[in-house]
Amino acid sequence: MGEVDAATRERIESDRFCERLGIDLVALEEGYAQTEFTVEESLLNFHGTPHGGAIYSLADAAFAAASNARGETAVALETNISYLDAVDTGETLTATAEETHDGGRTAQYEVTITTEDEDLIATFRGRVYRPGR
Repeated sequence: MGEVDAATRERIESDRFCERLGIDLVALEEGYAQTEFTVEESLLNFHGTPHGGAIYSLADAAFAAASNARGETAVALETNISYLDAVDTGETLTATAEETHDGGRTAQYEVTITTEDEDLIATFRGRVYRPGR
């Protein structure tokens, strides 16, 4: 993993959707990223637990950051998520994305979503296409 140039970091950090959901980029290297947010009432579903779309968005933000950290455009080909547990309002969740396969024009990433106590909440896997390669 290598360092990310300032322009790439700034572009990734300027994501307006992440800003709206309260998702922060907390770590970024080539092929690696961490994002986090605190579960607020506005992110709850009718069961009173975090909406699956909010958890998915946290994972997707880490996936997007990690896959675009080299400064090359990477677009999602496919993703999937498995929800393993629910959390309470006020809990801070962290999504950690790591590149697990670089096939040139395509690459694969594994993302884990954990609580502050390292409890596993969800797993996510995504593949990207890099049109510039």
